[in-house]
Order: sequence, then structure tokens, then C-alpha cells
Amino acid sequence: MKISEVTIDDLKKYAHVYHSEDDSLFESILVACKNYIQKYTGLSNEQMDENEDLTMALFVLANELYDNRTYTVDGDKANVVVKSILDMHSINLL
Repeated sequence: MKISEVTIDDLKKYAHVYHSEDDSLFESILVACKNYIQKYTGLSNEQMDENEDLTMALFVLANELYDNRTYTVDGDKANVVVKSILDMHSINLL
């Protein structure tokens, strides 16, 4: 599945949410995660769609944002799975 194909229903299924009370929150989370991934990697929307593993990073990040309402950082370490997937595609490293 490409990032551009992900819907709030997909995110809700991944998070095991079966009600519509949080739909507006999931809409915000979806937009925020796509923007985060794009800015983190420096990839265009088209380039992000070429890398379907980024979709899993989107799901993990979205679920993390929904469950914890924050991006979990352990000490100075970001979520290892999300960071490693995004690092593989980052073209704007300094």
C-alpha cells in the first residue's frame, strides 16, 4: 500500500479502533504523519509512494501518536523502527 492510499479507516484498523468518535483526530494524525515523513526524509509525495515500507512507518507513527498522544522517546532515542525506516530514505541529511 502506498502512503497516498492510506485512509483514516486504515489507521483505525491498525490501532484497533472501532468507533467514529476520534475520526477528526485520526484525520489530523494522518496529515501530520505524512508531513512528518516527508519533511524528515526530504522525499516528494511521488517518491514516498515508491517506497511502500514508509507506509509501515506511517502506521507505527500514527498508532504511537494515537495511543500515547506523543512520539515516544526513550532517553535521547526516537522509536527505532520508525527512525530506521525513515533514515533509509532520507535525502536531506546534513
